[in-house]
Amino acid sequence: MSIPLADAPVPPIARRLARGAALLPVWENKLGGQTFRTDDDRFIKIGLVHLETSMADEAERMAWAAPYVRVPTVIEQGDDGETEWLVTRALTGLSAVDPAWVARPETAVRAIGEGLRALHESLPAASCPFDWTVPSRVANAAARGVIVPDELREAPSIEQLVVCHGDACAPNTLIGDDGRWSGHVDLGQLGLGDRWGDIAVAAMSTGWNYGPGWDGLLLEAYGVAPDEERLAYYRDLWNAT
Repeated sequence: MSIPLADAPVPPIARRLARGAALLPVWENKLGGQTFRTDDDRFIKIGLVHLETSMADEAERMAWAAPYVRVPTVIEQGDDGETEWLVTRALTGLSAVDPAWVARPETAVRAIGEGLRALHESLPAASCPFDWTVPSRVANAAARGVIVPDELREAPSIEQLVVCHGDACAPNTLIGDDGRWSGHVDLGQLGLGDRWGDIAVAAMSTGWNYGPGWDGLLLEAYGVAPDEERLAYYRDLWNAT
């Protein structure tokens, strides 16, 4: 993902969904998906319909998670067969990779780790209807034509089953003015899985966004000792799928 220029072109569908509100570009991903913030505190997310996850999936998962943890409130979701969209109410805080937090990596990484632990402890695994276990992830990859190497098809035993975020990269934690996590976004893959599936990705993403050497602080903030086998396995699975 990248933070787009303030004068990035706005697609007509985003203007229609804004319903007269002013739009500020916020994110653009490598698949061409875009996110805009309106001046009346909504976020408008648009992108091509694809198989890995959908905005309908994300809306369903956010509605399920909302009673337990701070996630955006869904206002509108739909698609026209080619382009999909999701409109949500804004949460307090900025992405952990906003320039303000990239300049304060120790605070940001600690907030990401603490926020991930809070998510895992708050969401009820016993009643979660969504799956993000390794067999589900391998099947999802196969549906997209991605062949997972044989050595990754059998995971380490599950250390602790939780409701995982599913995309626990740094940008998907929001941080408030107090330097603490304030919410979670981009929940289209949320589901049951070993907590190390999330921890490994969150730790790996600190290197992408803040430079090398921050993964240890992420684990410390989460409150877990390194498990090198599970970290390596779930990093490799993420990269393969």
